[in-house]
Amino acid sequence: MQNAKILFIPIVDKQYPKLLAEIADPPAGLFVRGDASLLYDNVHCFGVVGTRKMTRYGKEVTEKLTRDLVKAGFVIVSGLAVGIDTVAHEAAILAGGKTVAILGAGIDIVYPHQNKDLYWKIIKNYGCVISEFPPGKKTTKTQFASRNRIISGLSEGVVVTEGAENSGSLITAECALEQGREVFAVAGPMMSEYSRGPAKLIKDGAKMVTGVEDILEELIA
Repeated sequence: MQNAKILFIPIVDKQYPKLLAEIADPPAGLFVRGDASLLYDNVHCFGVVGTRKMTRYGKEVTEKLTRDLVKAGFVIVSGLAVGIDTVAHEAAILAGGKTVAILGAGIDIVYPHQNKDLYWKIIKNYGCVISEFPPGKKTTKTQFASRNRIISGLSEGVVVTEGAENSGSLITAECALEQGREVFAVAGPMMSEYSRGPAKLIKDGAKMVTGVEDILEELIA
């Protein structure tokens, strides 16, 4: 498994995701490990993102929403970071669904290293790992910000389940808005600093989520 083939899909290839190609600054190409058919146009993807420093509430909400999105037929897209991203990937697999991880480094570099097992677990369970960066390219802060536009660009919508007011997950939400995607946020406990990010998004016009029905109704409308 750890010799899984790396596929390169240039933007001119018909296999390149149509939704992603439509954003203002699409990657020139994608390096892919795993099931590249998840990038086809008939596959419905949804982004689930949030803080690295999650609370128990954030974990439980993310698990519940992810399970329900999988049941509704969505492939879950996230960023392989610790915290909410990890929970989203794991919950999708446990629910029998598929998940796509977008990396902020070369396709062969697992960051954080502690998610090495999850990286291969995603591939083993018919998901895929994607990067716009060539093999061997180490991560930088700029690259992490850059990969956020791919998470939203591949997705029909994005939900932020938990995050502080300066959480990197809000960058993904901003990218989603710029790309014309639907943005959702979960209102959390008022006294929690990790509810402030979603609260800000809701105040700025994101749809508040109390259950997966709120997401499905908005996407179908």
